Amino acid sequence: MKSLGSIRRSFAPWQEADSKPYISFKNVTKKFGDFVAVDNLNLDIYEREFYSLLGPSGCGKTTLLRMLAGFEQPTAGDIFLDGVSLKGVPPHKRPVNMMFQSYALFPHMNVADNVAFGLKQAGMSKSEIGQRVDAMLKLVKLEEFERRKPHQLSGGQRQRVALARSVATRPKLLLLDEPLGALDKKLREETQFELMDLQQELGLTFMIVTHDQEEAMTMSDRIAVMDRGMVVQTGTPAEIYEAPNTRYVAEFIGSINAFEGLVTKSADGKISLKGTDGFAMQVDAPPGSSYSKDQQAWFAVRPEKLKVSRKKPATKINAVRGEIWDLGYLGDMTIFHVKLPSSLVVRASMLNAQRTVEDPISIDDDVWLSFASDAGVLLER
Repeated sequence: MKSLGSIRRSFAPWQEADSKPYISFKNVTKKFGDFVAVDNLNLDIYEREFYSLLGPSGCGKTTLLRMLAGFEQPTAGDIFLDGVSLKGVPPHKRPVNMMFQSYALFPHMNVADNVAFGLKQAGMSKSEIGQRVDAMLKLVKLEEFERRKPHQLSGGQRQRVALARSVATRPKLLLLDEPLGALDKKLREETQFELMDLQQELGLTFMIVTHDQEEAMTMSDRIAVMDRGMVVQTGTPAEIYEAPNTRYVAEFIGSINAFEGLVTKSADGKISLKGTDGFAMQVDAPPGSSYSKDQQAWFAVRPEKLKVSRKKPATKINAVRGEIWDLGYLGDMTIFHVKLPSSLVVRASMLNAQRTVEDPISIDDDVWLSFASDAGVLLER
């Protein structure tokens, strides 16, 4: 069975007919005055899922998190956790913890006391608190820092303390609002994998808000892409990346090239297009789609799916001539900006699999771009 890209784990309860959602947003709307932050939204999340809300600032993702935590109430609709309505349930009575970007550690308390704070509030015995704190610090690899104050820690260490405090009370659900935003790139990448391992080890449900596409793609079982208070697509990272349902999703997730054209023929699972650049395209028809002659469409293809070559391809379809307008050498790959006859600039990327290259392609060179019929996805909007 073919898959759209690699999968992190076989866990996929949303594909099972008898699976019941752990969290359900039912026709939820949230207004602030006349502004609609969340617009009649329906969303299901499953137990032990690592779920990401991804979108630009102001799309409503943090509002969803705050409603789930109880800091905001829906204007309309209802939210269910493990089959129970959260309507009217105050934040402190919800089995939910929320971790903020600022970490919100108590500066006058040491690491151990910060982690123990929620356990003391829950009335746990002193011996149980000690055992739980030790276990949490071991889990986040901070056993040697238990007596330090937050200002004596690095950004990454403070992030781990906040995480240990959040999961120490064993909530049913952990909400994370841009938790890695304050970390530098290298530490953020390392922490992403640590978060994934921690979530699976504890068996908790994680729901994270982020505008970082790479972060969502790395950690998530599924991603909900949001725009103006609505979820426009939900799927695994590979489904969102390889099979976007709109140009908005295609352009928001990674880099994309959109070739515009008119449908000239639709038959045998293939759709033929006449591109605005004058080149003929033949691409795979999306499942269940129906395209008519002269209909406008876009073929969206990722940069790494395009082949750049000096030599003209043998095929007469899915190939167009262009000029290297600019390029960037990134070490592991090279990015090419290719200008087509219509002045459209297309982005292509190629892995640098070898240390040395004979006759390398350079700026102002004439090249050919080509792609396979299944290299991208056809979009109507």
